[in-house]
Amino acid sequence: ERPQGSLTTHVLNTATGLPAARLALRLAQLQEPGAQWRELAQRWTDEDGRCLPLLPPGQAKAGTYKLHFETAEYWESLGYSSFYPFVEVVFTITDPTQKLHIPLLISPYSYTTYRGS
Repeated sequence: ERPQGSLTTHVLNTATGLPAARLALRLAQLQEPGAQWRELAQRWTDEDGRCLPLLPPGQAKAGTYKLHFETAEYWESLGYSSFYPFVEVVFTITDPTQKLHIPLLISPYSYTTYRGS
């Protein structure tokens, strides 16, 4: 039996060192031909900066995806302004059986992402 992949994320507020709770995000997949994005999921992070899997086990397919994080709304809810109104992370799934984890580290004036495990 082949393993089933999934897609998860985790958002951390590096200004406070705490999880980024109640941050809205969306997952979309690039549709060819025509280069149109199709929204697949919408979530909000919980108190630990995590959310339910964006692609549960068995639902991932090879292709190009993007995670769209509503960072300005998050910072405004904390009383700050943000240089980045949103963050989009575009990535490619080549092996849908692999578990993918995409963390996002944010502050009002910077962000970092990487492929986690």
